[in-house]
Amino acid sequence: MHAITIPEPGGPEALVWAEVPDPEPGEGEVLVEVVASAVNRADIMQRKGFYDPPPGASPYPGLECSGRIAALGSGVSGWAVGDEVCALLAGGGYAEKVVVPAGQLLPVPEGIDLRQAAALPEVICTVWSNVFMIAHLLPGETLLVHGGSSGIGTMAIQLAKAVGAKVAVTAGTKEKLERCAGLGADILINYREQDFVTEIKQATGGAGADVILDNMGAKYLDRNVQALAVSGRLAIIGLQGGVKGELNIGTLLGKRAAISATSLRARPLTEKAAIVAAVREHVWPLFAGGHVRPVVDRELAMPEAAEGHRVVEESGHVGKVLLVTP
Repeated sequence: MHAITIPEPGGPEALVWAEVPDPEPGEGEVLVEVVASAVNRADIMQRKGFYDPPPGASPYPGLECSGRIAALGSGVSGWAVGDEVCALLAGGGYAEKVVVPAGQLLPVPEGIDLRQAAALPEVICTVWSNVFMIAHLLPGETLLVHGGSSGIGTMAIQLAKAVGAKVAVTAGTKEKLERCAGLGADILINYREQDFVTEIKQATGGAGADVILDNMGAKYLDRNVQALAVSGRLAIIGLQGGVKGELNIGTLLGKRAAISATSLRARPLTEKAAIVAAVREHVWPLFAGGHVRPVVDRELAMPEAAEGHRVVEESGHVGKVLLVTP
């Protein structure tokens, strides 16, 4: 088969479409013939040499895919060769074939194109596990999403609205904020021109956000805590703004607030399977009612992965950039 390899870390040109050995499913695993994968910022970090796959995972980038089951490993039940699926991966999505633990498979949702289903597993599992399983966003509460036009952001808007929450987003252009509004965002904040702490306070009558989903890390740490409501919850899922920040614990204590920080890729298989099962139970029915849909900016041929990385690094997209196998 062919896969996107990274012979040496570097810029987008470091991604090389090359012939590699076919993977074989082991016990509890399935082999998926990949139709599409999607570009995530973790893939960009891996390409640069900063985010190695967990031990035993595929060395190729790609944290999600869609495709058809080609073979079953021993001990797998509930799936059959030919089933159309999407999957959460620890790596290997940028390839013609990938091995997936059966617990990380999802059926393609009702009414969703098989290619576009590749835009779903990583973002939905990230949002559901952080915003709902950890931060426990409730109907009527306010969620603030940084990077509202990203793949994570566009999904967080839809899921929060589906459960009856109010959604605030930050983005850097009027056009991106308009796209967020089209998905249901209630409070639109241009971070280049407005202070999100001031804006979220004004929009909530001084209360602040009950939950904040943050992709920036250190750069926003102090201001995020200022923007939290009493008993608020800050969920950090990215480090685009650095890894070391200063925290006023007195402010955190005064608000009886909580901070969580998680990554999905390195979690044990049992935890990933539990998240995937929760997503299938709680989120998959929302597709049938049209409450949730993938947001895809563009589709590129997988050998053009370098262009996909350039688009995402420049933040020149809304939603997900897909890589489709030749």
